Amino acid sequence: MYENIDEEEFAEKLAADDNAVLLDVRTQQEWDSGYIKGAILLDFFNPEFPKEVEKLDKAKNYYIYCRSGNRSGQACGLMEGMGFAGELYNLEGGVMAWTGDLEE
Repeated sequence: MYENIDEEEFAEKLAADDNAVLLDVRTQQEWDSGYIKGAILLDFFNPEFPKEVEKLDKAKNYYIYCRSGNRSGQACGLMEGMGFAGELYNLEGGVMAWTGDLEE
């Protein structure tokens, strides 16, 4: 079961997790406006999204965000249903709630 966590907890867990993968599930256009350092872009709206997710290591822990936390929550649910065994964290409020630096 995935967890919705706030920005502070998200950042702390991500920084301390040696098994972490940071996923940005926004569109390319949204990504181009700034992303969290170390993120991998996998557009949730891309029809190939489930196939791309299937290629990911299911033993890793995933920290997932989008613009507002809605799509990333759906992505967490999808990944949960696909048998991802690691931890799944959804950034509450998405990148809109992120007060840290963004890469461009």
